[in-house]
Amino acid sequence: MDKTHIIQFHSKTDQIRNLEVHYENKQLTPVNTIKFLGLIIDSTLSWKQHIDSMIPRLNRACFAIRQIKPYMAVEALKMIYFSYFHSILTYGIVFWGNSVNSQYIFKIQKRVIRLIANLGVRDSCHCAFKELGILPLYSQYLYSLIMFVAKNRD
Repeated sequence: MDKTHIIQFHSKTDQIRNLEVHYENKQLTPVNTIKFLGLIIDSTLSWKQHIDSMIPRLNRACFAIRQIKPYMAVEALKMIYFSYFHSILTYGIVFWGNSVNSQYIFKIQKRVIRLIANLGVRDSCHCAFKELGILPLYSQYLYSLIMFVAKNRD
């Protein structure tokens, strides 16, 4: 019972009602955010807190790639990108991928792509995404949605 909470979903403009839920004479604790299967869900479904929790993890992956870059070929860096960075990036993307806050994740992704492709900070990485065979965040979101729909047609 100590781990059981209640979250009341609402829009940012809605007035929150005081909702009391009891189970076996114990009141469930109301919360604004909850971690469920690795996703941080907030009461307005803005995904801001989940994205904020992803940023340090993705920055650590970027740092790791930066540290090993002098010793690795581009193909090895791509392999590390997909196993470390991409796995964090794509987890639950069908839920949070369309959030306005996902732009911060895309900036980190562009930084990693520039690093792997040996581009400068101000260089465009549009062609590098194509050359490396890596989908930009929004394209990855659309691809994941299409795959989810295809797998769950029934």
